[in-house]
Amino acid sequence: MRLHTKLMLGLSFLIMLMGGIFEFTYKNIMESNLKHEKGKNALAVAQSISNMPNIQEAFYTKDPASIIQPIAEKIRKQVGAEFIVIGNRNEIRYSHPNPNRIGHRMVGGDNEAAFKGKSAISESTGTLGPSLRGKAPIFYQGKVIGVVSVGYLQTDIAEEVSKVQKRIFMTTIGILLGGLLISLLISLHIKKAIFGLEPEEIAWMYQEKHAILESIHEGIIAVDTKGLITVVNETAHKILHVPNDILLRGKRIDDVLENTRLLDVVKTGQAEYDREFMILGEVYLANRIPIFDKRGVVIGAVASLRNKNDLSYLLQELSHVKAYAEGLRAQTHEYSNRLYTLLGLIQLGSYKEAIDFISKEVDVAQGIIHFLMKEIPDPILAGFILGKVSLASELKIDFSIDRDSSFIDVPAEISRDSLVTIIGNLINNAFDAVRENGKEEKKVALFLTDLGKELIIEVEDNGNGIAKDEAKRIFQEGYTTKNKNTNAGIGLCLVQKEIHALGGTITFSTNEGEGTVFTVAIPKNGGI
Repeated sequence: MRLHTKLMLGLSFLIMLMGGIFEFTYKNIMESNLKHEKGKNALAVAQSISNMPNIQEAFYTKDPASIIQPIAEKIRKQVGAEFIVIGNRNEIRYSHPNPNRIGHRMVGGDNEAAFKGKSAISESTGTLGPSLRGKAPIFYQGKVIGVVSVGYLQTDIAEEVSKVQKRIFMTTIGILLGGLLISLLISLHIKKAIFGLEPEEIAWMYQEKHAILESIHEGIIAVDTKGLITVVNETAHKILHVPNDILLRGKRIDDVLENTRLLDVVKTGQAEYDREFMILGEVYLANRIPIFDKRGVVIGAVASLRNKNDLSYLLQELSHVKAYAEGLRAQTHEYSNRLYTLLGLIQLGSYKEAIDFISKEVDVAQGIIHFLMKEIPDPILAGFILGKVSLASELKIDFSIDRDSSFIDVPAEISRDSLVTIIGNLINNAFDAVRENGKEEKKVALFLTDLGKELIIEVEDNGNGIAKDEAKRIFQEGYTTKNKNTNAGIGLCLVQKEIHALGGTITFSTNEGEGTVFTVAIPKNGGI
């Protein structure tokens, strides 16, 4: 059975139960009140009659009934009582609605209290049937000489209750019909609010949502329009350094994390992407997106937080791949040119020149490879530098490696990827610098040494140098003097981060119009 059907049936049953209880209770209250009211009226009439002098005096006449009967009947009709019976101490009737019963004994056996001088209300069965009676003693000269009994039949009371009960029943039916309509509307509203989903489906979706949120490596925080946290995943707890057992849901976002701008997004309804945000000394990239309901009204906002260092590592990996690709492409292009040259010499019959060309190229290539294998035995570093040699040849840049270089004693704990990032970005920057210098000679020199307690990396170029007003900002992320390179402004920032991570330092010296020298010192013991 579907949820909205259960709700409608449950609410309908509840309303019907309440209606039945209301009708039963109200009927009993009405019946009790009516009996009480009738009893009081009967007693009041009985007391009034017992105090009438002509009634009292009639008891001492030869025919009391002839005087008492007309008076009693007149009063009975006026007050609407079923009977008014007046009797003497022997319970002999002097009045009765049925004149034939005058002179007979009173029936019911409830005159004892009246003969003791007390007025009372009683229920008993007489000649006319079950009735509610008001009994009052008749005094004469301080003595009880008789009793007045004024009564209403129980059937008359039940008939009046029945009339009221019909009205109650109609009212109850109206309440039931209204309740059924309301229960239907409530069930339909709930069905619409939960998109027609069943409780089991909602529970499954909640678990699924929780699993998805926890599987995301980014921190997720959502708030409502009042700035109260509605969703926060485990990664966000770690970012905020808040244990998972501390409940953040329901707290104000400003009390947990300041300057999140989530409430600004709620107010403006405008999303913000890739905005830097500082949390506990670390830089995060934040995406802030408003949450809309089906009417297009903003009902909250959600932020995703990602550590900027994660993106930096990704950029490093991409830089390595790009560098390897450029090296391979340069080598392919360079050897293609040389093969074309060799092919031309052979076609011209210049076999001696072709042999000399081959010998020269072999000597140069073997010389560089032999040097790298001897002084830089690490295959990752050697292969990377060889790729840069080929790239420089393609770019017509005189790229030289100092023959006094030695990078043999490089500790295994120093990341080769970090060294590739440092050397590669410094060389790339040097290539870019000499290509823009406008000089005929474009020179870049690399020097590596592992002598002593530090690894020294030095890259020198004869570019235009660095202006004084730019020298303080060259390591800032995003800062660049290049206009065309969309990835500019990242290399030196990555270099500095990698060097600091290794416990090293980077310095540079420059002369405008003459060139720049970058020097890196990395301790072999990790800075310990």
